[in-house]
Amino acid sequence: MKDEMFDELIESMKQAVAISRGEMEPARVTSYSIPDVKVIRANAGMKQDEFAQAVGVSPSLVQSWEQHKRIPNGSNLKMLRVIEKHPDVLQMLVQA
Repeated sequence: MKDEMFDELIESMKQAVAISRGEMEPARVTSYSIPDVKVIRANAGMKQDEFAQAVGVSPSLVQSWEQHKRIPNGSNLKMLRVIEKHPDVLQMLVQA
């Protein structure tokens, strides 16, 4: 590794430590809000097991999302975002 690249890497690590200690503000923070699965399901008028079957997950996972014990991620998060913005999609999933 070239010296300048190594120096940049060391500087980045120092900045990361300073940010974690609150000594420095991060240059950029990306955050995503977590959809409220219980509200999405309630708006659809579905029970947990019905919603789980439509979305393609287990009822216990839906329950964990609703109790904030687990956070939806990946394709599940995307699916929930779509359902949140376009509830009619859920009916298509039920029929599939």
